Amino acid sequence: MGSLALKELYEGFRDPKTIRALVRSIETEAEKLKRDIHIMEVCGGHTHSIVKYGLHQLMPNNIHFIHGPGCPVCVLPKERIDHAYRLAMQSDVILVTLGDMIKVPGSKGSLQDARAKGADVRYLYSPLDTLKIAKENPDKKIIFFAIGFETTTPMSAALIQHVIDEGIENILFHINHIRVPEPMKVLLDAKRSKIDAFIGPSHVSVISGANIYKAFPKKYHTPVVVAGFEPVDILEGILMLLKQFNENRCGVEIEYSRSVTPEGNLVAQKLMDRFFEKRTHFRWRGIGDIAQSALQLKKEFAYLDAERIYTELLPNREIDDHKQCICGDILMGAAKPLECRLFGNACTPSSPLGSCMVSSEGACAAYYRYGNMR
Repeated sequence: MGSLALKELYEGFRDPKTIRALVRSIETEAEKLKRDIHIMEVCGGHTHSIVKYGLHQLMPNNIHFIHGPGCPVCVLPKERIDHAYRLAMQSDVILVTLGDMIKVPGSKGSLQDARAKGADVRYLYSPLDTLKIAKENPDKKIIFFAIGFETTTPMSAALIQHVIDEGIENILFHINHIRVPEPMKVLLDAKRSKIDAFIGPSHVSVISGANIYKAFPKKYHTPVVVAGFEPVDILEGILMLLKQFNENRCGVEIEYSRSVTPEGNLVAQKLMDRFFEKRTHFRWRGIGDIAQSALQLKKEFAYLDAERIYTELLPNREIDDHKQCICGDILMGAAKPLECRLFGNACTPSSPLGSCMVSSEGACAAYYRYGNMR
């Protein structure tokens, strides 16, 4: 599809007439409810679209958005960031990662700070760029600090496959891939925030399929609609959820049917299963330990695992966030960015104190960028 055709396609998903028509339909369904409905958009990409296009301002008074923990950079705890920092400071290491990770502060500073102190830290547009860096620097250990939900995990798996197939010996991996369903269950079990329904993350579901959300209507009586990131997608998803409530239904539905199927991408899933297994435990920033919520390299690939090779160098103790930062409450859906006393004052994108302000998908960054806070 050409660039002009793509532009026309996405303009259609932002068409004002379509948006107004959907809002009127939402208002009709919301009036039938005669109760408040709290909808959590799990993904940070949805949060940014909602705030950017003012969709929260178009909702009837009884429809409320709750921001979820679907930003992989935001939920990474400080001790994991310290792992990256310490690895980067080794003289024989080039640490490579995706862009947002560069600015996230750990207890020692950010990777940006490490680079200012002489560390060789590089951010990538594609994990496969690691191959070129490794071939150009045969005397260095190239450590790929992998982050992301199921969306980016296949790319890490593909890189591992290339490393093995090409016999490259100077690439290691620090795996921080996390999963979506487990924290959603924790949020419902914790009951710190009122959640009546979920807008499921679409890009994750392209890989894992919509069936990964089946437990939510069955066990928790909480419907899920997997929706795209454009305004029309999100509004259509909300309308589908409201119709479920009004029709006394509770299930998993796909709004983003142009890319998401119930089963997902089976080829990508098979590639991930070859190299990764679930961790017994993994700590989420602001949420705590969540069992089976993250991935690690299987033992047979331990020779590629920087966590195992540099065990003595990497700290295991938990490191708390800034005492006045409420990113934890925001990630749990229990607070909004404007409730934080640091927001827009001590904490801004240029000098972030919390992870929600650092990441391009963070809720605080969205409120700051689109809420005229500058």
